[in-house]
Amino acid sequence: MNSVAPLTAEGYRQELQQLLAGALQAFAAAESADQLEAARVHYLGAKNGLFKNVQKQLGQVVVAEKPLAGKHLNEAKDQIQEAFEQARLRFTAELRRGSLDPQFDPSLPGTGQRLGKLHPITQTIEELIDIMGRLGFTPAQGPEIEDEWHNFVALNIPASHPARDPLDNFYLAVAGRQTAEPLLLRSQTSTVQIRVMEQTRPPVRIISLGRVYRPDTADPTHYPMFHQIEGLMVDRKVTLADLKTVLKLFATNYLGSKVPIRIRPSFFPFTEPSVEADYFWNGRWVEFGGAGMVDPNVFAAVGYDPEEYSGFAFGLGIERLCMIRHQITDIRHLFTNDVRFLRQF
Repeated sequence: MNSVAPLTAEGYRQELQQLLAGALQAFAAAESADQLEAARVHYLGAKNGLFKNVQKQLGQVVVAEKPLAGKHLNEAKDQIQEAFEQARLRFTAELRRGSLDPQFDPSLPGTGQRLGKLHPITQTIEELIDIMGRLGFTPAQGPEIEDEWHNFVALNIPASHPARDPLDNFYLAVAGRQTAEPLLLRSQTSTVQIRVMEQTRPPVRIISLGRVYRPDTADPTHYPMFHQIEGLMVDRKVTLADLKTVLKLFATNYLGSKVPIRIRPSFFPFTEPSVEADYFWNGRWVEFGGAGMVDPNVFAAVGYDPEEYSGFAFGLGIERLCMIRHQITDIRHLFTNDVRFLRQF
């Protein structure tokens, strides 16, 4: 019977070095992650890997030299494992770069990022605050859910007035209220003027800007929710001439040129006399909104003496101002959130 000649530690080391050299060459030659994995299985596979076979030969080493041979075995295994990890990291980095930008060229200029913009209505509101601020008017805010006192009664709008028709307002049903007084979404920002005058003694010079609600059918010029700017000035000896001057300065500042203005008689319950303001713009007269001298009944409702104080108020539609400035023909475009439309402003 033939017996296998025992290995010396040096002979075992040489076999391990041959195995290590082959593994290093195979890992370096791998051109893809799949090829690298195949080389790992060939050399380090748990069942039929070449290293596993060499490890079994440790039993053939001379007993006295087995500790030294075992040391050579562990060193070779660590070197093969380290070589594989280095190769794996190389493919991981290349894969990461390829997934981010396979055509990356650091010499090319960067891609500019598109900056967002404020909505055209917000842009208009900020510009109106700036214009009226230069005329001495301070912004004021108020709630969008109102009671009938501030929305109608204090503004001298009687119960029989068509503006108080339930079909022309958004009345609210609120559970658990302590009073039966109706609530509604405000139909005008004039409610803010009442709240300011209730808490402030003259002189008063404010503007109120915000959303208002009316159950209108949406069409190119109407929408059930829109924005208003209301102006109020109260002091001694305020006249209609002051109102016309403010409206003219406002138009000149907003439209950017000397704009002719005309005043037409009208009627609003909370002003007396009442007027409509028209501006001549792009070859035609354009209605901007209503205005007038504050009715004495409104002053009485807030505790002002109409014999001592006078004042004017005006209300303009912010969407209308925005549409005139930017030549927008349909108010609904301002509420559809179409980015293609909004990028124009």
